[in-house]
Amino acid sequence: MVIDVMVIVGTRPEIIKMSPVIRAIQRDSDLNLLFVHSGQHYDYELSRLIIRELKLPEPDVNFRIGSGSHATQASKMRTQYERVFDEYKPDVVLVEGDTNTVLAAGKLKLR
Repeated sequence: MVIDVMVIVGTRPEIIKMSPVIRAIQRDSDLNLLFVHSGQHYDYELSRLIIRELKLPEPDVNFRIGSGSHATQASKMRTQYERVFDEYKPDVVLVEGDTNTVLAAGKLKLR
């Protein structure tokens, strides 16, 4: 049985901290990685550079949320997360940190 694991990042520190987790998921044949980037840190090219430097896959989904107030960012993300959760139906969602990205993802229910 393959388990779909969605890993969500939104900031450069989250990319760095989750990189060992992403690599471990990629090595396990029983796990299918779904890599989501909220784009909370809106310099997408810098995020892409870090992803490349860490030899991570390109995100499957990037919301490109960008800057804005806490409420604006969180509401845009929640709308996108609902769509992505419905489309991919992950078995597990991993988020790390204390950012709007994590807050918005942590409030949604799977299936």
